[in-house]
Amino acid sequence: KECENSNLNICEKDRCLNTNGSFKCFCTKGYKGDGKKHGRGCIRGQSLVFKLVAGISIGITVLILLICWLLSILNRRKLNTMKQKFFLQNGGLLLQERLTQRQQLPVIVNIFSSAELKKATDNFHDSRIVGQGGYGTVYKGLLADNRLVAIKKSKEVDPQQVEQFINEVIVLSQINHRNVVKLLGCCLETQAPLLVYEFIENGTLFEHIHSKTKARSLSWDMRLRVAAEAAGAVAYLHSAASPPIIHRDIKSTNILLDTSFTAKVSDFGASRLVPLDQIQLSTIVQGTLGYLDPEYMQTNQLTQKSDVYSFGVVLIELLTGKKALSYDRSVEERSLANYFLLALERSCLFQVLDDNIICEGNSEELTSVAMLAKICLHVKGKDRPSMKEVAKELEGLRLAGKHSWNQTEPNEAESESLLSGKMIAFAIANGDGSSSTAIGYDNSSDHIIWPMGGGR
Repeated sequence: KECENSNLNICEKDRCLNTNGSFKCFCTKGYKGDGKKHGRGCIRGQSLVFKLVAGISIGITVLILLICWLLSILNRRKLNTMKQKFFLQNGGLLLQERLTQRQQLPVIVNIFSSAELKKATDNFHDSRIVGQGGYGTVYKGLLADNRLVAIKKSKEVDPQQVEQFINEVIVLSQINHRNVVKLLGCCLETQAPLLVYEFIENGTLFEHIHSKTKARSLSWDMRLRVAAEAAGAVAYLHSAASPPIIHRDIKSTNILLDTSFTAKVSDFGASRLVPLDQIQLSTIVQGTLGYLDPEYMQTNQLTQKSDVYSFGVVLIELLTGKKALSYDRSVEERSLANYFLLALERSCLFQVLDDNIICEGNSEELTSVAMLAKICLHVKGKDRPSMKEVAKELEGLRLAGKHSWNQTEPNEAESESLLSGKMIAFAIANGDGSSSTAIGYDNSSDHIIWPMGGGR
């Protein structure tokens, strides 16, 4: 009877069975094991129902994982198909073909993947937005190699303008001018093409002119240098780039400043390449109110002189510290160009100049730049100087104080403004005694694209 004495058996309590001359350990129904104290003992066994439920659960889990895996493969294929579709739609093959043709050039276009740019901008998070305009939204991004970039999410490209878009990407990527924002590359895998530019840290000229705090630290010498640099960049686009480029949207928000206040002309979303055998383009009127060339608005004929007019408005902004278009001013003075020409006509130039620069004792330079701005604002494009002449004059003023447009007082018979309702008409006397008239439009929206007769 070994089971009655625990010292004579090794079974767990109540798990011992006496046999003839010995004993054995066992487990009761529902338990499994050897029943021994220092062995496996007895463990409750799993019921058939439990096994069945566990088996079904595992099966369902495996099935769900399998479905998720298949869906991820399908989504990946769908995404790749969409990327390929957008790549073709946005001119990817054309870009590759053009790059192959230009292999001899040292400058190439970097083609970024959409995944790379999404990662750089935290999936284009709103906190990364640094600017918005009529042609797209600009995000600040950080590439894998720690380069800060500005990523412009453009509006959809017109299928009829894909070739023009690709040409502009190639041409702009080859521009290497210290006063032009460098285009680093593009991404064509998204519905709206993405353009990647170098990032300029110090904001726009507009911010520095129209912020009271920043304007006080923007001295006249700095303003003149910025104007000369920007003019030089636009002159380069007009005369040194091949083919020549008309910016078509010159304004203070499209002139960026780096930390050393070096000017960088940016945003070529509205730019047009000019065939070498042409001097003007027939196109829809496109640009920003307050900066638009009145002759271009009337005729739909875009020329390099349209940029000259817009730059003249930027010069007036630098001189007066006032916005190009302001509904806080009277109807007669709503347009800054018109407001400025009226001031010249009334011989009260120094009454409209920015207080921050008048006190610097540079009245001769201020008058000279005012005269240069006036000539840039001639209604007839042929009466305006070229951007090369404007840049040369500003650089001469800055470095030597000598200028070719020198007039001590704005006493030329100038313009009489006739403003009514939503139309602004102004006439400027020409040298032969005739006058030319231009029509501007008063509109509460800042950016416009107007189809005009004869445009394409």
